[in-house]
Amino acid sequence: MPRPRAASDADHRRRGGPLRILITPGEPAGIGPDLVCLLAQTGSRLQRVAVADPALLHARARALGLSLKLREIDAADARRPTPAGTLDVVPVMLRAAAQPGRLDPANAAYVLDTLQRATALCLTGEAEALVTAPVHKGVINDAGIAFCGHTEYLAAQCGAAQVVMMLVAPTTPPLRVALATTHLPLRAVADAISAPLLDRVLRTLVADLRSRFGIAEPRVLVCGLNPHAGESGHLGREEIEVIAPVLERLRGEGLRLRGPLPADTLFTPALLDAADAVLAMYHDQGLPVLKHAGFGRAVNVTLGLPIVRTSVDHGTALQLAGSGRADVGSLRAAFTLAVELARAR
Repeated sequence: MPRPRAASDADHRRRGGPLRILITPGEPAGIGPDLVCLLAQTGSRLQRVAVADPALLHARARALGLSLKLREIDAADARRPTPAGTLDVVPVMLRAAAQPGRLDPANAAYVLDTLQRATALCLTGEAEALVTAPVHKGVINDAGIAFCGHTEYLAAQCGAAQVVMMLVAPTTPPLRVALATTHLPLRAVADAISAPLLDRVLRTLVADLRSRFGIAEPRVLVCGLNPHAGESGHLGREEIEVIAPVLERLRGEGLRLRGPLPADTLFTPALLDAADAVLAMYHDQGLPVLKHAGFGRAVNVTLGLPIVRTSVDHGTALQLAGSGRADVGSLRAAFTLAVELARAR
């Protein structure tokens, strides 16, 4: 499937007005709607647009005791900044009434409707970036819809050949951790680590560090798969037979790659201070370290898409929905980074 063309700077100039950044609130029973309402309390010189059910946002704002004015818009409407206490909305209707903290498989299709609509608007240039609040993978699968995460869903929607999940923590220097595999059972990871996959992932990671983050010659640390990076083959041979040959070949093309390194010693200041990103082999190899360093302030970025997409670093937190105790920090950081990446394009 050919990769759709993202809207160009010329496309944006023809439309005029401020950047338009879309937000999907994710699982309606979770804290996503809370976070969107909280974010809207601060004004923006850009146009901040929720792709959601307006009634859901009104109800959640009331539950939180927040004042929120919603302006329903069409994608063709003129762009305008978003004042404090105001939120523009592209309406997408819930399939069933939503209650904070109570999952309902009937709304799984609604969640995917919001993502499909928002992605389409970015692909056609009607918006410059997409920021996503957390979804609940389990309830979507309970509804009979095969779904393993935002990253994979957006790749399919955009026709992207290879995408890479990368989280960014606001440390000094920034800690960027990309994943070779994403939402797989641990027993399936070793079989998934192949030379073609690593080649595609590393090329995508380096290309987007250059084009999106402005790093001319990215330096990437690559984790081994096994403890001690295989201990010279005594604890596994994936490093010798798969990972090292790919790194050697790509280094021959000029990519600045170091590894495979033991994950338990890679995440130390001496190594991280001399690197721009880390490639972990699986989800829980790299993300616990990143979330320890910046949980609640880190941002998930999908590399390899023809659109800009960022997200929060946490889940739906059903127990906090509607309570007023949700922390908007990660969504705010995701919005800020989405704006930076959209401007960089």
